[in-house]
Amino acid sequence: MSTMPPSHAGSRGSVALQIALAVVMTAYLWLFLQAKSQIEVCVLLALAAAAVFAASRFGLTRRIEAASRASPGAGPWCALLATLALIAAFYDVHYVLLLICTVLLFSTACLGLTVQFGYVGIANFAGAAFFGIGSYTIAVLAARTGISHLLLILLSGVVSAAIGSILILPVLRTRGHYAALVTIAFGVLFHTFVEVNNVLGGPQGLRLPGIATFGYAFNDGFELFDQDVSFYVPYALLSLVIFGAAYITIKRLERSWIGLSMDVVRTDETAAAAFGIHIARWKVVAFMLGNFLAGVAGSVYGMMIGFVSPDNFTFSDSLLLVSIAVLGGLGNPLGLVPAAFIVLVLPQKLQFIQEYRFLFYAAVVIAILLFRNDGLLPRRTRQFFNNEASR
Repeated sequence: MSTMPPSHAGSRGSVALQIALAVVMTAYLWLFLQAKSQIEVCVLLALAAAAVFAASRFGLTRRIEAASRASPGAGPWCALLATLALIAAFYDVHYVLLLICTVLLFSTACLGLTVQFGYVGIANFAGAAFFGIGSYTIAVLAARTGISHLLLILLSGVVSAAIGSILILPVLRTRGHYAALVTIAFGVLFHTFVEVNNVLGGPQGLRLPGIATFGYAFNDGFELFDQDVSFYVPYALLSLVIFGAAYITIKRLERSWIGLSMDVVRTDETAAAAFGIHIARWKVVAFMLGNFLAGVAGSVYGMMIGFVSPDNFTFSDSLLLVSIAVLGGLGNPLGLVPAAFIVLVLPQKLQFIQEYRFLFYAAVVIAILLFRNDGLLPRRTRQFFNNEASR
């Protein structure tokens, strides 16, 4: 007869369930990323749809959600190990590693949108502009100064946040759709500015050097156990570190009194003002923090692809970032990675339908939001007391 307390047994069971889910998801992503024929892609998509339907039909989805609530720290660790396993598995495949880096960096930028949109309720449709400000900042500074590239990445985020602090002034004077229109106007303004500015390369854009730090150039790649390792591996690891640091910061912020104040501002500004919460202060903090993360992600992305141009930061790219934030579950940072995978990787794997692939992708997104209208992983309501205490 077991002497283990029921709570410990339940906790171990929830952790085991999350580990099993991570193993299955990693194996599926490994198969999906290396699938080359269109038949393989279609079969894997059909399997995923059948698995989601079966999980919902037989109650597995509810068990997974309960396990996540019982052991909230296990999910992020499983996701971290799964990402490292995928990077190790595709250590010499440039294209797949580029996709992984892109997913991680766009997810980092969407963490900023989560703070702005999901926490204080500012709809920012200029995410690509702040992403581009980070890329252009590091392109100019890396070519004309001898500052360390790691320091330049942080500086790019600071410049992006500083420019965003100018935009926050009209945003604070408007609400809802009008605030969204202000950000749309800024995105168009940024695209036009870099397109006509010859100092920034105009329509031809600028070339960037790869990241070099502590005497090691990322673009040189390296050998491990007599095997050539892709130069994208250091970028993937750096992108993972940046996303992990941003994720921890956002989760700590969410659980603090700052996050609670931001939630009150988003929910009801009149009530927030009545309780003495400074609405403008938390909107400024959220807007600048979100733009800082977008600028940092954009700087690494620019150094990785080695080239920036106005066409990389259009209004459609801003819509792409917003769709990732909404599809993942507004206000839930953990849902951004699977949403970014669907939005960024799925169209690349559907080359066989050429111009119709974005139409198919849009249909998939609409279908997901139809059956899960709060996103893939909706944000849970705050609970200040456990069930036993609240009775």
